[in-house]
Amino acid sequence: MQLNKVKLGTLISLVTDSNINSEYDENSVRGISIDKKFIPTKADLSGVDLKKYTLVKPKQFAYVSVTSRNGEKISLAYNFSDEAYLVSSTYVVFNGISNKLLPEYLYIFFNRTSFDRYSRFNSWGSARETFSWEDMCDVEIELPDIEIQQKYVDIYMGLKQNINMLETSKNRIKFVCDAYIENLRKTTDIKEIGQYIFKGKKNTNENISDVLGIGQVGFIKPQKIPNESLKNYKVMTKGAICYAPPLYNIKADALHYYPFDSDTVCSPIYEVFYCNTNYLLPEYLILWLKREDFKRYAEFYALGVRNTFDYSLMEEFKIPIPSIEIQKDIVKVYNAYTIRNNILNIAINLQKNICPILIKGSVEEAKSMGNKYSD
Repeated sequence: MQLNKVKLGTLISLVTDSNINSEYDENSVRGISIDKKFIPTKADLSGVDLKKYTLVKPKQFAYVSVTSRNGEKISLAYNFSDEAYLVSSTYVVFNGISNKLLPEYLYIFFNRTSFDRYSRFNSWGSARETFSWEDMCDVEIELPDIEIQQKYVDIYMGLKQNINMLETSKNRIKFVCDAYIENLRKTTDIKEIGQYIFKGKKNTNENISDVLGIGQVGFIKPQKIPNESLKNYKVMTKGAICYAPPLYNIKADALHYYPFDSDTVCSPIYEVFYCNTNYLLPEYLILWLKREDFKRYAEFYALGVRNTFDYSLMEEFKIPIPSIEIQKDIVKVYNAYTIRNNILNIAINLQKNICPILIKGSVEEAKSMGNKYSD
């Protein structure tokens, strides 16, 4: 059985409610990301008249009609919260007006790469390409019965609830870890790490041929296999900390702990060092080197035209160094945070990738069962 295709214009309605009574302030202002979420605004709101901003109440949608230079996506979001937001008057705000369509189901429909492609293909304009309200109303959707929609919305909302729980749990663990670290500043002597670290060795005998580089999220395979001798390359064994001295690399988080059992080498331009684990654990040190205050420290002391943070400057960096047992406890808390964060990222990717599956599944189920809805 074929489902009727229904134009969204018959199911949704434009909303133009403004903040005319100044009921909401700048804390309610939101932007919209290409990940289909409301986000805190990055705009400078000094002197801005918020009376002209548009209200987005719970269960309403908003989107940015301009799609050019937007990562081939449309910035669109649905207000899942219980509070109203304010968005720029240039945004399009709308809600559902039909009891034949669940707004959460419509959000799942929007949250697919195929809809991003559709909105980009149907965007028009010379200087700026836009997906207008009229274009949105022309979108056609196959509409399963409301019971089937609810079934697949429940799957999505269950996953969303789990993500929210993981996010809350992750933030609590991070708070504990940060509080523990900050307390050490007050209760433990601050010392330069130079007396507890030492440089690694070069691959003099060329016994190691596996080469790794450094990326923002960890170690990576180099794009090009080096043709030259690896004699001057630096050896990394388990426990090494490696970083790229130019400041822009440190600010981009190109600084990592090497936790693997297999030995490898990295470019001579990198700095590789180890910790005397009788006094300082590399897993504990990397917690400090990943903090924003270390990046500020590196930026302040970086020298030369290239703003290079060399090994001698690293030696002068000071941190509280408690007993090894306390260091181990802090590392355990941080590892729990890392594990939770990794699970959260997997769940977020699953949530996004599952949207086309849910829409396809609901449509196929409706076709196989026979659909009650017709124009």
